[in-house]
Amino acid sequence: MKILVINGPNLNLLDKRNSDIYSKLSIEEIKELMQNEFPEFTITSFQSNVEGEIIQAIQNADENFDGLIINPGGYAHTSVAIMDALELCKIPKIEVHLSHLAKREDYRQTLLTAKNTDGYISGFKENSYLAALYLLKKILKR
Repeated sequence: MKILVINGPNLNLLDKRNSDIYSKLSIEEIKELMQNEFPEFTITSFQSNVEGEIIQAIQNADENFDGLIINPGGYAHTSVAIMDALELCKIPKIEVHLSHLAKREDYRQTLLTAKNTDGYISGFKENSYLAALYLLKKILKR
């Protein structure tokens, strides 16, 4: 099973961000953790700070992947365009957030993009990605 993991803005600098909120790991280390925990998946990781590149990756996902994990970062709260791309994407999709959004600022309480996914996971740092893979495994076996 082939899984695309899309990481949005500023996640390329994850190892420089507040590890109490996000993670001590870089996105490369998170991908390695995912691959080690779920060797049955072929995981392709994509990161961009550019909204249009993220949209293009989502639009191409149906043709090349069985499932999608997306951490849209700050775009989760602002991007109607990413929300619309997710609506058109027909493979199973799970949104993840490293931080516990319910404990964060008011503007982080609105998740535009999550409404067009199968569900979202928030607050478990790098384990949010592992939980998403576990759930995709269950969804794809149906």
